[in-house]
Amino acid sequence: MDIVLYGATAILLGISFMKDKSKTRKALHKAWKSFENILPQFLVVLIFVAVLLTVMDSEMIMKIIGSDSGWVGVLSAAIVGAVTLIPGFVAFPTAAMLLEGGAGYMQIAAFISTLMMVGIVTLPVEMSYFGRRLTIYRNILAFVFSFLVAFIIGQVVTIL
Repeated sequence: MDIVLYGATAILLGISFMKDKSKTRKALHKAWKSFENILPQFLVVLIFVAVLLTVMDSEMIMKIIGSDSGWVGVLSAAIVGAVTLIPGFVAFPTAAMLLEGGAGYMQIAAFISTLMMVGIVTLPVEMSYFGRRLTIYRNILAFVFSFLVAFIIGQVVTIL
């Protein structure tokens, strides 16, 4: 799938370049500047995740967010999800591995919900677009909503 997307991008970039070289160069220059602005924040997150995975082994992770950890584990998973920046295509397989290793469904639901909806790391960028007040409200509501999601998932799993 990646090859198809990269190929389509290359073809479309080539078409754009043939149609108007100066606009394409200008667009590529703007894209590079945007990438340079985001890169420092992205590197900090990558370093944080690498250090976290190095320090904590799978047994410790299961102890913290295992099915027996209850709401404390849900809160822990929600906090980790809120401060972590992982794309969905990495997060969902990771969640599946954690479930296979003994993590609880409620904990994983809170983790995935906050991971996708709360952006502590991306707060400065979001504030620059939406303003401080709206960004804080949105993130707080998303964080609270993740507990509702965890509760509902916990109820559904106990029924099944």
